[in-house]
Amino acid sequence: MTEQTMLLGYAATLEAIIFASDKPVSERELRHHIPEEQEIGEIIDMIQQRFDATCGIELRRVGDGWAFRTRAKIAERLKQQKQIERPLSRAALEVLAIIAYHQPITRAEIEEIRGIRLSKGTMDILLELTWIKPRGRRRTPGRPLTWGTSPAFLDHFGLRDITDLPGLDELESAGLLRKGQILGALMDSPEINLDDDPGEEIDDLLNDQLIEETIMEAEISVNPEIVLDKNGDGEEADA
Repeated sequence: MTEQTMLLGYAATLEAIIFASDKPVSERELRHHIPEEQEIGEIIDMIQQRFDATCGIELRRVGDGWAFRTRAKIAERLKQQKQIERPLSRAALEVLAIIAYHQPITRAEIEEIRGIRLSKGTMDILLELTWIKPRGRRRTPGRPLTWGTSPAFLDHFGLRDITDLPGLDELESAGLLRKGQILGALMDSPEINLDDDPGEEIDDLLNDQLIEETIMEAEISVNPEIVLDKNGDGEEADA
């Protein structure tokens, strides 16, 4: 058996495993099905070449794993809008944005950033969506549990890695950086003390506001069937 034939056999095996899985398959798991001395990157490249730009699906890295996904330009034609029974609340979007940009983060730190207590229902819906997961315990008194986003979060928003989330420069170039529109509302916020120099405090609040808006914009474009609660008045809302 030639080396090329063996490589094709390995590629077919890994392709079948990834195709049959309902979630991204990690490289560690894939390595169990090929010889230790075999370079897995070479086999992945072979599979990707089989599903080139002419195919409707592609092999895509999701976090530390691999999954077959509909090619982006094809996915646009396949989108369907439908009503879901449980809309994602504004509170859940705020928490998701904070976790995404500040992970790993504890529950107490989330509440400190939001300035309001976190209800159990808000975390529950994000856990049910498998968009967040525990990230270990902080080495501080009480050893609080920390939270971060999951591969399912990356997969849903079409991200390869959490570092692909847009930064402030990208938000500005995309026209999403609207400090002038939200500055007035922030100046009326009870978190701002106008007797002191509010410069740094306002910048912090602006950053949190922009993070929330970024997640909301991404949610609308990626999954239009999720209904957003835009009537929030600052009170915590269970999902």
